[in-house]
Amino acid sequence: MKLTINGEGREAAAATVLALLEELGLNPAATVVELNHAIVDRAAYPETALAEGDILELVRIVGGG
Repeated sequence: MKLTINGEGREAAAATVLALLEELGLNPAATVVELNHAIVDRAAYPETALAEGDILELVRIVGGG
């Protein structure tokens, strides 16, 4: 399906937020997801469905000092 991820059009096979993060090789515990302008609770990643045309912003949390 076609999604917009961080402003770029992409094709993805994933049906849920968790599956998308896995498809992209991102750690779900260290990634904040905004789906259609709403933050998705990390506990809801496995059951949050994606649909054609969804807009996502993915932000990776990076620690350091």
